[in-house]
Amino acid sequence: MEKRLGVVALIIDNREAAQQFNRVVSEFHDLVLARQGVPLHDRYGDGRDLHVISLVVEGTTDALGALTGRLGKLKGVQVKSVLSKAQDASNSQEGAPHAHDYP
Repeated sequence: MEKRLGVVALIIDNREAAQQFNRVVSEFHDLVLARQGVPLHDRYGDGRDLHVISLVVEGTTDALGALTGRLGKLKGVQVKSVLSKAQDASNSQEGAPHAHDYP
């Protein structure tokens, strides 16, 4: 199966869910190219600890689906993802993928 590039966006609404998120992401560390998080502690005055996180990922659709499926099952976690379109075999190049390889 060919690899796809994608972004996974998450909103986590409590500290316990954030800890569970970290455990799941560490299990799938080989798929994660980059990670950015913004903690929003009590941002709206309601005592919630919100975390907005984005992951840049690369892997097969099966592997990425397993990651987002596990994350989506966590209580207090909202997940959305977008993947690059499948690469045309005629445009593929040997070696590591480059940004221009993805439509």
